Amino acid sequence: MKHLRILTALLLGLLALPALAHHYVLGTLHIGHPWSRAMPAMMSSGAVYLKLDNQGKTADRLLAVSTPRAASAELHQNLNDHGVMRMRALPEGIELPPGRGIALAPGGTHIMLMGLTAPLKAGERFPLTLRFARAGTIAVEVKIEEGMMPTP
Repeated sequence: MKHLRILTALLLGLLALPALAHHYVLGTLHIGHPWSRAMPAMMSSGAVYLKLDNQGKTADRLLAVSTPRAASAELHQNLNDHGVMRMRALPEGIELPPGRGIALAPGGTHIMLMGLTAPLKAGERFPLTLRFARAGTIAVEVKIEEGMMPTP
């Protein structure tokens, strides 16, 4: 009887792992670990990073993002323009080729939050809605991390 209780506890623990991994699925799209960096209270902007993996056979496109945590949210890309780092909006969205993934990460493609409604404090979470051309819309939870890189 004792072994059955231990086995049951282990199985329930394994079932909880996907929730701990901070991972979302929308059709054939997998969204991994949405996170944002903690920012000082006086900052009015921030960024969100995550991994997108299109495991399907058809291309998709991340078209738009939104969150109640900011007045606006846009898809952006950092570019090196002759030695000067510049940021530009991606109004056409982010292409997700079939069978491939993309990481939205510091220094590259990211989600820009402008007009924050509250400071980004480590340990907090906030909702973010992602809208895709084919897969539709999904709400995810962004974890605010301390420091440079998160722990998945």
